[in-house]
Amino acid sequence: MTTRRAVLKLAAFAASNAALLGAVRAEGGGAGAVAAPLPFAQQTPMRIGTAALRVRDLGIVRRFYTDLLKLTTISEGPGEVVLGVDGVALLHLIHRPTAPLAGARGAGLYHTAFLMPSRADFARWLVHAALTRTQFTGFADHHVSEASYLDDPEGNGIEVYSDRPTASWLWVGDSVSMGSDRLDIDDIVKLTDTTRDQYDAAPKALRIGHMHLRVGDVMRARAFYEGVIGMERTRERGGAAFLSSGRYHHHLGINVWQSEGAGARDVDETGLAWFSLAVADDAVLADRRQRLAKAGIVHDAMATGFAVADPWGTQVRVLKA
Repeated sequence: MTTRRAVLKLAAFAASNAALLGAVRAEGGGAGAVAAPLPFAQQTPMRIGTAALRVRDLGIVRRFYTDLLKLTTISEGPGEVVLGVDGVALLHLIHRPTAPLAGARGAGLYHTAFLMPSRADFARWLVHAALTRTQFTGFADHHVSEASYLDDPEGNGIEVYSDRPTASWLWVGDSVSMGSDRLDIDDIVKLTDTTRDQYDAAPKALRIGHMHLRVGDVMRARAFYEGVIGMERTRERGGAAFLSSGRYHHHLGINVWQSEGAGARDVDETGLAWFSLAVADDAVLADRRQRLAKAGIVHDAMATGFAVADPWGTQVRVLKA
């Protein structure tokens, strides 16, 4: 009964106004792992690769991600741990014990969004989260996806979600319909056993589906991420814009809900250090380099691509997959 009560409590929170408001702020089966190919978000010409966070307490943050998502250690060395799934790196944790804390109203990370390969995987994870008493900040049905929101121990935002089938997404021209309705958790967890935790390992196709950033100005951010990085706008509303490659609903969210007018970031502060975009072929990479040259933007060469800072100092690494 204790486990069932925990899941029911989670469902009750998801149906509450507090949870819905939390989600609006955040985005404006069977037993065992479910085998799945890489989700559509990872099959586009450009997609999210990895993210790197500067953290003060490496041990606590590392345990959080290994317990919450069951990420495993890919590599570790002095001052850095790389976590991922099935040998694929997803999250770099950079230890900076004296780093100044990132402000809530500055530019930087809004959330890192971990995409479950299937709704059944999401169901198993939700039961795991409920039974381990995870504290959520919100839930939402975004029409194109079903999502949950929370923070890590150092305040870095997290989304865990699953996509609805792409055939169900409603496009009007180049704009996709997305909303923030109440999430029907009861319907989701019907896909798994709610009496016990079956999320003992991360699905092999778990990836970062999108990044959502706080910026100082939406139009300036669009000029960079569309004009230079080469993403395409899929939706814009109320101080936010959503961008993608290959008609995914969004690989990148940008908003000014808390950060309008923000200046350059302190490059030593906690939070997002950098994130990477993986490109499918050399032609895409060459095009991005030409865009940088035309815009006169300074960038750093890397072995398989380049690194460049957005207008607020968040580093983006564009790399050949």
